[in-house]
Amino acid sequence: MTWGIMVFLAVGSKVITRKLEMGLKRSRWQNLLEIVVTAIETQIHEVGLEDPKKYLGFLGTLFLFVAVAAVCTVFPGYESPTASLSTTTALALSVFVAVPFFGIEEGGIKNYLKSYIEPTVIMLPFNIVSELSRTLALAVRLFGNMMSGGMIVGILLSITPFIFPVVMTVLGLLTGMVQAYIFSILAAVYIAAATRVSKPKAA
Repeated sequence: MTWGIMVFLAVGSKVITRKLEMGLKRSRWQNLLEIVVTAIETQIHEVGLEDPKKYLGFLGTLFLFVAVAAVCTVFPGYESPTASLSTTTALALSVFVAVPFFGIEEGGIKNYLKSYIEPTVIMLPFNIVSELSRTLALAVRLFGNMMSGGMIVGILLSITPFIFPVVMTVLGLLTGMVQAYIFSILAAVYIAAATRVSKPKAA
């Protein structure tokens, strides 16, 4: 399912962007794409990242992957990859790698590593534990929320009439979109914190 969603997103983006227009006459798909990209850029900027385009590829892909994984739950026989701990761990690890990557890119490796011992060297183990624990929290939060929604629908299908699980499925879609938003925003917040502390101080 994970690879299927990745292929779907890659092919879909290629198809939508193959005939982009600069004039007033644009396709519906281009309009939809521009709305999504603009909304993601706005959210990235509001988190505190000064150049949203720099982080759009990473954070936008995270959001779209989790969102599409949630939307596809309406199809029978589909199992959301975000309800698997291995997939959510991979997503969290990508954030874990991206935070120092963007932090080092913004202010250099010296300034980034220096942030681990501020305001004092005693903070070094606490900052390292913080990095690891927030990665684990990202994975477990997404996994728990997505898996619990699927389990609730499955239980209701076995003990109640058909209408109630349909309502729960719609609520599950809403929950999935909220989880996609929260996951992406938390990733943006972590990156913003890393880039902010790693900027060299003005003399």
